[in-house]
Amino acid sequence: MSELDEIRAMALRHAGRQNPQLPRLFAYTLDHTTEIDPLIYEPAASLVIQGVQRMFIGDQMFEYGPGQSMIVAAEIAALGQICEASEGRPFLAIGLFLDPTLLSNLVLEVAAIPELPIESGYGVSTASPSLLGAWRRLLELLDRPAEIAVLAPPLEHELIFRLLMGPHGALLRQIAGADSRLSHIRKAMTWIRDHHTERLNFRAVAALTGMSVSVFYDRFKAVAAVSPLQYQKYIRLHEARRRMIAGQAGAAEAGFAVGYESASQFSREYKRLFGAPPGRDAERARAGLTRVKPR
Repeated sequence: MSELDEIRAMALRHAGRQNPQLPRLFAYTLDHTTEIDPLIYEPAASLVIQGVQRMFIGDQMFEYGPGQSMIVAAEIAALGQICEASEGRPFLAIGLFLDPTLLSNLVLEVAAIPELPIESGYGVSTASPSLLGAWRRLLELLDRPAEIAVLAPPLEHELIFRLLMGPHGALLRQIAGADSRLSHIRKAMTWIRDHHTERLNFRAVAALTGMSVSVFYDRFKAVAAVSPLQYQKYIRLHEARRRMIAGQAGAAEAGFAVGYESASQFSREYKRLFGAPPGRDAERARAGLTRVKPR
């Protein structure tokens, strides 16, 4: 049995069940393909074990499948689609939400490297045998919960170390750096999310990062693959959708609550992202029947 087969067997046993002793570790499975679905990534490392996922970030599209690892270093707005899955061979992936403190501690222990220019806030590569082994050893703890308290810290430490030594190690070091380019852009992303109802003031947000407006704009787009204004729009629409699905607001009310001044503009942009007018989409989501159409 190959290493990936061993990981597959364990992930299938635990998919969809969160272990409170390993809160950052997750396993996810789906037995059918999906339409394109808007989402917001949190900083995490993931490994596809079975099936294929397609991602659209900005104007880029890429696919990753069995044995491929994805790193997301910032809160990226994206469109995702499971394009290979069935009841007999469901899509299956595992992942670990990234802990900046652990990353910082590890970076201090490895050889220092110069800060590299940011090309993007994410990356996909084929997992090395050593990285697969680290994933397997961490996942095995789900079958031996009595060992988690003692063995989880060094095994998570090993997994992060393997990621740091891999193709996207420089990207992970950016998360660890309190004064890195990526940390400044993430600070701006947090500000935009916290103030998404307000008119976006480029000068104020750029000043928060210590950059000029033009440099801030270019670096933000390099990380997120969308402009700051597009990122704000994405956050607004997701928050409006959450409010409607929760029954906290109707379509028009939700649009105004997240900062839109025009109900028609809100409806147009909502439909462009989610594939249906606000009210209809919220009804389908509440009924568990949401299927977002490709743009």
